[in-house]
Amino acid sequence: MAKKNDDPASRPDDVNPEWTLEAVRNARPALDVFSDVFGPVAANSLKRGRGRPPKANKKINQTLRLDADVLDAYRRHGQGWQARINQVLRDHMPDTLK
Repeated sequence: MAKKNDDPASRPDDVNPEWTLEAVRNARPALDVFSDVFGPVAANSLKRGRGRPPKANKKINQTLRLDADVLDAYRRHGQGWQARINQVLRDHMPDTLK
């Protein structure tokens, strides 16, 4: 397929003009502009911290040695096998720990 020299997407237009150096220097973060338009309360409702929000009940990464046949039996039931093992351990937790 022949390459077109005159690609319409590469031409500036009135709706989306090409940015000048002055426009880049004067650019502001979108959240600041949002605050000006909709108010600081609305802007704060959009802010969030970096990464995933913290969970209330965090899991602990722990190495646990299991017999191969026990592990295979849970894995054969598909996704969620770790949660099922966790539930079995919870159901059989000593009463003093509940």
